[in-house]
Amino acid sequence: MILVDDESTVLLSSRMLLNSEGIKDVLTLEDSRELLPLLADRPVAAVVLDLFMPYLSGTQLLPEIVGNHPELPVIVMTASQEIETAVACMKEGAFDYLVKPVEESRFVASVKRALELRALRLQMGALKRSLMTDRLEHAEQFSDIVTVSRKMRSLFQYLEAVAGSGEPVLITGETGTGKELLAEAVHRLSGRSGDFVTVNAAGLDDTLFSDTLFGHRKGAFSGADRAREGMVAQAPDLYWR
Repeated sequence: MILVDDESTVLLSSRMLLNSEGIKDVLTLEDSRELLPLLADRPVAAVVLDLFMPYLSGTQLLPEIVGNHPELPVIVMTASQEIETAVACMKEGAFDYLVKPVEESRFVASVKRALELRALRLQMGALKRSLMTDRLEHAEQFSDIVTVSRKMRSLFQYLEAVAGSGEPVLITGETGTGKELLAEAVHRLSGRSGDFVTVNAAGLDDTLFSDTLFGHRKGAFSGADRAREGMVAQAPDLYWR
């Protein structure tokens, strides 16, 4: 996501706050003229936009962003408390309107909702394209699953749509129905680096659970003669069963 503001202190504090809340990929721009070329060049999840800036103001940029990138949520964050300004921004298509100074919890909640909306829009768009064309873009990723079921094909199409979103995926079913094969397919479709790691949670007691997932340092407890890396550090995707 991108933060656009001509105040460097606002950009720094906002980025640090979002980073502390687990939102890591945050770009900052002090020069508003750089925003539109950047949006045209790379995918962005959300924009936090100040209204009053030199060169190009937020009031100029907002309709341009909404018109050219209708799927992109734009949060306006400004010092203006005028009701007319807020109403005008919402009519132009702003996702939210925040008045500086913004409470940290309010700011983080708004950004998280915007990111969730963006992810949902991407999923729905991918799913719509998949269902309309009635074909799989990456059928080879499901080659380990032998089936001629139309319902299974629909499930494959749905997994293609959600695999790249970064959202958690819950797969349920009886033993032997192929849950792990589906989870592996989602991992491959996501394009993420790292190994696919399976965890049999039912086979872990309270003591082993944390150690298996998060590992330990040398000397952390009696018998810990060397450091051990946990499964969370080994791979970005875990399959629970």
